[in-house]
Amino acid sequence: MARRIRRRGGRKKAGVFTLMLLILMAAGVWWTLQKLPNSSYTEPDWRGLKQPILVQGELTGYSASGQGSSLMLPLALVQEYVDPYIYEDEGSETVVFTTASEVLSLSAGTLKGTRNGKEASFEQTVERVDGKLYVPAKLLKELYYTAYYEHSGTGAVLLSRAGDHLELGEAVPAGKQSFAALRQSPSIKSPILQDMPPGERLRIWGEEEQGWLKVQTDQGYTGYVPSDQVKPKGNKIYPQRIHEPSRADLEWRDRSVNLTWEAVYSRNPDPDKLGQLPGVNVVSPTWFEITSEAGDVTSKVSPDYVTWAHKLDKEVWGVLTNSFNPDITTAVLSTYDTRAALITEVIRLSRAHGLDGINIDFENVYTKDKQNLIAFMRELYPRAKELGLIVSIDVTPKSSSEMWSVFLDRRELAHAVDYMMVMSYDEHWAASPEAGSVSSLPWAERTVRRILEEDEVPASKLVLGIPLYTRIWTEEGVEGGGKVTSKAVGMEAVQSLLKEKALTPVYDELTGQNYVQYQEEQSLNKIWIEDEISLKARVELAHQYDLGGIASWSRMLGSSEAWEVLKSIHK
Repeated sequence: MARRIRRRGGRKKAGVFTLMLLILMAAGVWWTLQKLPNSSYTEPDWRGLKQPILVQGELTGYSASGQGSSLMLPLALVQEYVDPYIYEDEGSETVVFTTASEVLSLSAGTLKGTRNGKEASFEQTVERVDGKLYVPAKLLKELYYTAYYEHSGTGAVLLSRAGDHLELGEAVPAGKQSFAALRQSPSIKSPILQDMPPGERLRIWGEEEQGWLKVQTDQGYTGYVPSDQVKPKGNKIYPQRIHEPSRADLEWRDRSVNLTWEAVYSRNPDPDKLGQLPGVNVVSPTWFEITSEAGDVTSKVSPDYVTWAHKLDKEVWGVLTNSFNPDITTAVLSTYDTRAALITEVIRLSRAHGLDGINIDFENVYTKDKQNLIAFMRELYPRAKELGLIVSIDVTPKSSSEMWSVFLDRRELAHAVDYMMVMSYDEHWAASPEAGSVSSLPWAERTVRRILEEDEVPASKLVLGIPLYTRIWTEEGVEGGGKVTSKAVGMEAVQSLLKEKALTPVYDELTGQNYVQYQEEQSLNKIWIEDEISLKARVELAHQYDLGGIASWSRMLGSSEAWEVLKSIHK
């Protein structure tokens, strides 16, 4: 009986031992699976593609064409990664390139094109491959300082752009290992993309997880490697192209613009009656007007006026308007050829009459023409800059008005001008439903701040528009409140009215201006006055924000007192 009991106890101990052995074996298998690195291999998704293009370690979804000096890159890729304003002219096989110094046009099928408005020959041209336009990589390198590396084995094209910051390194296998494993994800359990021998050149794209670096090999493979298996080899910054400075950079950045517009309607003013205009260093006459959808330009240039201005050491920046006609504007801006012809004509007129700059004043424009206006300015700027002409554009305060504000991309336009004049007036306009200031000081300041802060236009380029006029508002009813009408008058006319009616203005804190009201028959008249007080405040506003200067509308509406106040912009 006792022996049988001992036998059963022995079997029980054997079972426990077997169970423990199985547990230990399972633990060993688990440890092996958890700790041993994955030794399987995989390939990147793009491996079957022909000449895939990668930027900063990432696949772009585009492929190159050609090789070496004949390498071509898709236009769509270039627009997305290099410059969105390299574009195909609508309805043609022409591609237009614009930089701060050059505007080029190339057409498929010919090595002839244009450079800054002149005929030019090129080593390569644009091509259409499988229905898509491609541009020469060599030309992009010349214009935009792009760089590219081609790997003959994988076909990968690694594209770098001007200003790209590249951290370099080389592979250092761990211990006695012959290779460092480039893995698909930051884990030793991830499959291997590539075995990297000692010294394998790497581009380091950052630390993805603690202890792992995201790197890329010359083959184009992007993956992960432990940071202790990468030896840093310094940094490389691809240089930006340095363009020749414009005349504005050389002659105007250390002084303020004090411009006054000369409103020329049917005829020019008599220079002998204009006086000295102390402090004014630029006059801007409204001489050029686009009058047809073909881009015809009428000119009212007065040689005597130019001579008068230059004798007084004032520059002349001729104004080009779009006749405030949206349909003419659409037609003229719609193609590269019409834009180029317009630019050629305006530059010809400016040079023929010895002008110093061009001021663009396009208003009442369809929102759909926003991009074409940017293209026009980008094409105008390098051609004008080459000849020493200052380029400026007039913009309205930001608002929701489709035809008067929304069409203006102030951020992008700032890249294609020397100066941007913000027309900080007509807060209350001729047909305004209520009486009010033409430009209250708080409102004028907001217009400046919005453009500086929201559009990041450099303060040195922004010029504050100043009204030299006011409006006499008439509200029907002895106490006002009825139908509102107005008429614009200059500074001298207001002072004459105050004297004639023996009126004494009071300072209005809300607008920062002197204000007066008076009854006339069965109506109430109101005037927010432009005078030395308001003009001084506007100059101080320009100083406060370190603006590029001031621009007043218009010379004929000003007074001798106005010029004395405005010249303080130079202090």
